[in-house]
Amino acid sequence: MDVCCLNRPFDDQTQHKIHLEAEAIKIIFEKNELQKLEIISSEVIDLEISKIPNLMKKRQVQLLASVYKDKIRINDEIINQARTLELLGITAFDALHISCALYAKAEVFLTTDEDLVNKYELQKDEFQIRIVNPLEWIYEVE
Repeated sequence: MDVCCLNRPFDDQTQHKIHLEAEAIKIIFEKNELQKLEIISSEVIDLEISKIPNLMKKRQVQLLASVYKDKIRINDEIINQARTLELLGITAFDALHISCALYAKAEVFLTTDEDLVNKYELQKDEFQIRIVNPLEWIYEVE
């Protein structure tokens, strides 16, 4: 799960899609708490959260992210994988997030970033992990 997802519960909830995505993320965190799934964190998430300019939102996102049990540390294998993903047009942060998920052998990488999901959809064969919006994914696992 990327930082876009972690921000979603604190975004403008008057937009229907944002509200539904926020609810999906809340359900995912509830399932994590009930140990029905595991959410994996990484040093990349910490770095990206540190760059949130709004201090109140940053604190809220940090608190939400604090429930993660496992944290992937960036290493050379992750960096090399990220460089390969960048060749597919993926931004550096997204490439690092995805590489951490691959390193952790995650089943899915969740993001509310439509551009990233669209890039994945156009090049599925180039990725070793599924990238999907949390709202779509929660319908699949419910």
